[in-house]
Amino acid sequence: MNFKALGLAALGAAAMATAAAFPASAADKQFVPGLMYRSGPYAPNGIPFANGFSDYFRMINAKGGINGVMIEYEECDTAYNNDRGVECYERLKRPGAAAITPLSTGITYALIDRATADKIPVLSMGYGRTAGSDGTVFPYVFTLPATYWSGADVIVNYIAQKEGGYDKLKGKKIALVYHDSAYGKEPIGTLEALAEKHGFSFHPFPVAHPGLEQKATWLQIGRQVRPDWTAMWGWGVMNSTAIKEAAAVGYPMEKFIGIWWSGSEQDVTPAGAQAVGYKSLNFHGTGTDFPAIQDILKLVHDAGNGTGPREEVGTVLYNRGVMNAAVISEAILTAQGMHGEKPLTGEQIRDGFEALNIDEARLQAKGMAGFMEPIKITCADHEGTGRAYVQQWDGSAWTAVSEWVEPNREGLLRPMIEKAAADYAAEKGITPRDCN
Repeated sequence: MNFKALGLAALGAAAMATAAAFPASAADKQFVPGLMYRSGPYAPNGIPFANGFSDYFRMINAKGGINGVMIEYEECDTAYNNDRGVECYERLKRPGAAAITPLSTGITYALIDRATADKIPVLSMGYGRTAGSDGTVFPYVFTLPATYWSGADVIVNYIAQKEGGYDKLKGKKIALVYHDSAYGKEPIGTLEALAEKHGFSFHPFPVAHPGLEQKATWLQIGRQVRPDWTAMWGWGVMNSTAIKEAAAVGYPMEKFIGIWWSGSEQDVTPAGAQAVGYKSLNFHGTGTDFPAIQDILKLVHDAGNGTGPREEVGTVLYNRGVMNAAVISEAILTAQGMHGEKPLTGEQIRDGFEALNIDEARLQAKGMAGFMEPIKITCADHEGTGRAYVQQWDGSAWTAVSEWVEPNREGLLRPMIEKAAADYAAEKGITPRDCN
């Protein structure tokens, strides 16, 4: 399959759709670039995210923009390919770019130094380089609301709750089935540290891209290792394949927990009834029962301007695209309060990101109360709470089966983040900022 050709074709279609829905480039517009993938092996997951991202900005424009400043949005299709992602970034970058959303850990790694030099914020929401949470070393990288290290700790915290306490983890076996890429390898160090701390044994199982060949892996898991719990860092077809293979060896779904990129409708519906009971993390609401989502339906889809089909509105990945766009919009609004109600540079919007304080009152005003948790970012802390909740598939919908679960940020994760950031700074010759 020629992914490059598919990417160019999808890019052309997306460009025409964008031109019809967003104002042309002009001095009074705020530019937002979108590094999305509507083609390639992970397109089924990338498309709903891209549609939610686009539809949120269409809704904002339908309301008159951000303090009257309209959004100019343009997409480039990366096909989830690192080289293509860099090409898209170079094509879309400009001083007035509000933020870059790489939507890939590999692309994020490739763009951090470039975007920092160009003074364009990188929003890698729930993915990317976890060390980017340290704003003293990574002034243009924002990992809110949670990183993979936080996700790993949340999963272990949840397991401890279900087992009756951290002391009950001693002697247990926890496996990790992971996409054999920078993305999938991110939680390994954290899980190794947690295994040493709590006395459980850790068993990692890499899965080669795109993830269709897992039979031998699950035979080993189900018949040899027999872990008490299994976590998954998968993406695309790897997730549904893992669920099917786990069911084939009789692995209990209620003991199988994916990261938030392994918990969408696309991951469970192909497995049918075999997926019932499967769990994953999430950090935002699902469904359409939120005023902001209702505004998208009314002002965008009812007006005939929806980017994709109406029925995908409210699905997990669509809503994640909405959340990403909502955070960027809030960073623009916050930056306008500092630099004026006008189109701003990436450097100015970075100030808005570092001053983000989306509290309950602000969520209520945005129509997102209950959709997401409050987020507060500082110069030094670009992650926020790191919290997530566990959801479970019941055969037709995702249902929350936990409260918000707290990671051990101060006692475990933050020191690890600061060390990793310090190592990066030493390697790159970076002098960390003084955030005091």
